[in-house]
Amino acid sequence: MDHDGGSGGSSPGGGAQGDGQNPQPQKQRSFWKELPLLIGIALVLALLIKTFLVQAFSIPSDSMQNTLQQGDRVLVDKLTPWFGSEPSRGEVVVFHDPDNWLAGEPTVTPNALQTALSWIGLMPSAEEKDLIKRVVGVAGDTIECRGTGPLMVNGKALNEPYVYPGNTPCSVDDQGGQFKVTVPAGKIWVMGDHRQNSLDSRYHQQDRYQGFVPVGNVVGRAIVIAWPPTRWNTLPVPDTFDQGLSVTAPAALGLTGAVPLVLWRRRRVAASLTAGNPRVTGGGTDR
Repeated sequence: MDHDGGSGGSSPGGGAQGDGQNPQPQKQRSFWKELPLLIGIALVLALLIKTFLVQAFSIPSDSMQNTLQQGDRVLVDKLTPWFGSEPSRGEVVVFHDPDNWLAGEPTVTPNALQTALSWIGLMPSAEEKDLIKRVVGVAGDTIECRGTGPLMVNGKALNEPYVYPGNTPCSVDDQGGQFKVTVPAGKIWVMGDHRQNSLDSRYHQQDRYQGFVPVGNVVGRAIVIAWPPTRWNTLPVPDTFDQGLSVTAPAALGLTGAVPLVLWRRRRVAASLTAGNPRVTGGGTDR
């Protein structure tokens, strides 16, 4: 008995040491206990993406046909403006209503689920007063419409294949369709692709910004049509905006014009010195 007791109580392989070598596996938390944490992480990530990266917007009208159709969902790049990038000609941008452009437009009242999903960016917000148009002019540009067009940017005519079929690039009316404006610093001039069905910069020239949209109101650039799947497409800048539309600064023009004049004068001075000084190399004097 002593032997049996000794071997059982003092054995090197006693109970405590054996438990250390073979620990009992911890029970994993059940899926249902993990689910709230996963949902919380997903919501935080979605909110961060909506705030800093990409947000979905719904197209509520026909003003951008046929580029965008009513009911399309577009994804808007909100990241590049954080790095100081400003809208460029030809981009389709979403912007906050500058000065009651949407006055009188019906507002849809979302239900609780729609409100929650729009808050985290999974659905477009029905409450935000945002518009979507194409940028046709940036700071310093002179934009002009005469007759039915074409639309002129800094004296150059735009070929606009994106304009709604049957529309003219410019509208012949006395409400703003005929205009010539110069875009001030910090502003853009926007127009819809459905020219005869778009209340854009042309028709808000009496507001406090004279129809221009402050760059600070721009939410971001629409980069892709994400829904419905049959409409999936990117939204690139049309080639017509690659024809060198920028205004040349007056100082640069002056410098360009001065260079030939300075070179001509230098040649005249050199020729005069050569003719009057026999010690100038290559003077062609008699020997």
